[in-house]
Formats: sequence, structure tokens, C-alpha cells
Amino acid sequence: MRRHNVAGFGLFTLVMVALLVWLGGWQLQRRVEKHTLIAALSERLAAAPGPLPSPSQWNALTPAKDEFRRVSFAATYESRPDAMVYSSGSGIREDISSPGTWAFMPARLPGGETVVVNAGFVQNTMQDREQQDRTVARLVTKGPVTLTGYIRFPEAADLLTPPENPAKRLWFTRDHLAMARALGWTEGGRPVAPFYIDLEQPVPASGIPRPGPLEVHLKDDHLQYAIIWFALAGAVVIAFGVWLRAQRRAAAFRQQDVRARRKL
Repeated sequence: MRRHNVAGFGLFTLVMVALLVWLGGWQLQRRVEKHTLIAALSERLAAAPGPLPSPSQWNALTPAKDEFRRVSFAATYESRPDAMVYSSGSGIREDISSPGTWAFMPARLPGGETVVVNAGFVQNTMQDREQQDRTVARLVTKGPVTLTGYIRFPEAADLLTPPENPAKRLWFTRDHLAMARALGWTEGGRPVAPFYIDLEQPVPASGIPRPGPLEVHLKDDHLQYAIIWFALAGAVVIAFGVWLRAQRRAAAFRQQDVRARRKL
């Protein structure tokens, strides 16, 4: 048995085991972080609604500490073009399980600033622009209404996300800032909040769009992944042991064969 072969394969095995064990430990750490996040989000969702942060505080808000904060405030829906955001369902709304669209609308605060509101779910096909126009038009009133909902931050599109269709006012990501630029919600130089509001209340008399409370449903597969990585590390060790034993047996057999030939 050649020692440099054993040393080389042994070093390779050591590196692989160290990497797999690290990946398993990383998944356990992710699991702890995920549980901490779930606890924090659940606490925010269950809290009593507080006031909407003032415009002077907007730039200090971050997803890490403010996502899903529950707020209540007065605003007036503006008679401006709304936007549809296509959705195949929802991971944080148990009552949404079929395809449809979210109705995003601009609302004016008493100080003149604009807050974009996801007014709720409309169960229809993503091409049905007229139906959404009719349902959203019913929400526009002359005076302010009290809105209760959750602070959310815009999404970023990935490589598989279809491009938006401004002509149909149809988006595939919840990027309310892009909607505001495309649909003129920033006309007059009015600032738009860097967050939008997922509406919880009030529910329209028609029930459409359908707002509702949010619930945390984050996937927690980290323990299973950790077990897989640790099991693979164990399998690599076993494979090395089997290989090493086979090499020793082969070396012993060769030595016996050499001795037998010498006796001849």
C-alpha cells in the first residue's frame, strides 16, 4: 500500500468531512436565527397597532426591525390609476390559496405625503383590468379613512420574474416605488413612503379587494438539512474506512504472493 496514496485520500477525506460538518453546523445556526425571526415577527403581528412613523423617520426604517410592524393611521385614497400585482397564492394569508391580484393604491396622508396601500386580494385572472378598476373605484372616497395594516418593504425581481406591463398596470413583484414612478403617483413632488402597507382593516362592504390579517408561515427545514450534512460526513468517513481496509487487504495479499513466489 503506497503511503502517499493513503495520505492524499486521507487529506481529501478530512477536508470533505470538515466542510460537511461546517455545513451541518451552519444549518443549525440558521435554525436558531429562523426561530428568533419567527418569534420576532409573531410578536409584531400580534401587537396592538401603533401610529404610522412620521416622514422624518422613514429613512431610518429597515426590514430587519420594522417589517410587519402593525400600524393604524388616517389617509385618503387618491383617484389615480391603481396597480395590480399578480399572485399565485400567499404564504402569509391563510385565506388566499388561488391565483389573483393584489390591488395597490396610493393614499394621501394629512401632510400631503403618499403611502402606497395593498388594499387586498382580488380573485380574478391577471388580464381582467376592467374588473379591478370597478372594485378599486369603490374604495375612493372624498374624505380620509382609518387604515390598519402592516409595514412591508418592496421586493426585488429575480431572473425568472416576468417584466411588468405598465400599459395594463400589471406587476409581478411588490415594488411599490416602481409603480409610483410608472403611474405618476409622485406627481407634484410629493414624497412616497419607502414602505407600503398590507391592509388588515377596513374590509369593503363588497369584500373586494379582500384585506386581512397576516400570519407567519416561514419554512423551517434547517434541522433536516443539518442531519443530511452530518450523515454525509459520516458516510465519507465510512467510505474512507472501507477503502483503507480494502487497501490494507490488497497490500497484505500482495505481500503473501511475493513470499510465496520467493519460496518457489
